[in-house]
This record gives sequence, C-alpha cells and structure tokens, in this order.
Amino acid sequence: MPKQKPATDQSRPALTRLSIRVDLASGARIGPGKIAVLEEIGRSGSISAAGRALRMSYRRTWQLVEELNVCFGQPVVETSAGGSGGGGARLTEIGRVVIATYRIIEADTAQAAQNHLHVLSRLTEGTPDKAA
Repeated sequence: MPKQKPATDQSRPALTRLSIRVDLASGARIGPGKIAVLEEIGRSGSISAAGRALRMSYRRTWQLVEELNVCFGQPVVETSAGGSGGGGARLTEIGRVVIATYRIIEADTAQAAQNHLHVLSRLTEGTPDKAA
C-alpha cells in the first residue's frame, strides 16, 4: 500500500476517505496498519523489508504479525531462517484470505458510505484544515 502524502502537501488536494478497523469478538483488531504489513511482506518476501518500506521498526512489524498469528490461531506469515542465502517470509493461505477479506469489507463499506462522505466533504469545502 503506497504511503499517503502529508496533508500539508499542496501538489494534490486531500481526498476524503474511509478508514476501516475490524474489532473481532475475540478482542483482536485488524486495520490498515496490519493489512499494509501483510501486503508489504507479500510483495517483498521479508519482514524487515516490509518494515523499512512502511517506515516501521523490525520489532513493531514483527509484533503486528505476531498479533495476527495469535488472533487466528495459526500463522499468517511463514518465515525461513537466515543464512548464506538469507531468510525470508511469505504469506500463508490464511494471510492472503485476511488481506482479501479486509479489502472486500473496505471496498463494500466505502461504496455504501460514498454519498455520506460526499456530504461531509462538501460541508468542509473552503474550511482550513484544523488538524494540520
């Protein structure tokens, strides 16, 4: 997932978007950060490379993976030990299902909320960004 440019970047207008976090009955949470980690591991084949790409420490990246492993009771990422050829990581089938399901939830929710987001965006047109 590409990084969003900061709100202060004037090269393109900020877009209203919806951010989804799923709070499971077990108490586990899945949101944009954990999904970005899984997607980046899938692209790079490495937990450390995923962390670097997301500007996250290796420790934090690994913690998010471990939280997901515990949440689902099985690995979402499989790792291989380093050595002369180096180690690596790859998504398991459940890891791929988690990403796909989250992205479907995200798309369906964004579609359902589209008109409402448009109303909120129109209400803020011309209003300076107070959060910046």
